[in-house]
Amino acid sequence: MCIGTPVQVVEVCAGYCVCRTGDSRLVNINTLLINIPQPGDWLLSFLGSAREIISETHAYQVLDALEALSRVAKGEDHTELFADLINREPQLPDFLTAK
Repeated sequence: MCIGTPVQVVEVCAGYCVCRTGDSRLVNINTLLINIPQPGDWLLSFLGSAREIISETHAYQVLDALEALSRVAKGEDHTELFADLINREPQLPDFLTAK
C-alpha cells in the first residue's frame, strides 16, 4: 500500500526541505514538484518527495488516520481519533448528490 505522509517544513534549501515527521524525526524532502514552501508549512510527502502543500488541519487528519491504522493493526481502540465521525450519518460529497 502506498500512503502519503504529512511532514512540517523546518528549513528550506535549494530543491529540498528539512522536515519534521509526525514522530519528530528530521528528514530531507524533495520539493521540485511543488511551489517553494515556507518554514512551518505542511507538506504531503510520498517516497521522499513533496506532492503538495496542505493545511495544518489536513495534516493532523492524515496523521490521526495513520495512527488509527497502526492501532487497528495492533487490535487497540482508535475511536477517539475519529471523534468528528462518531454518532453522525455519513454525507455524500456535493458532486454525488441529486440536483
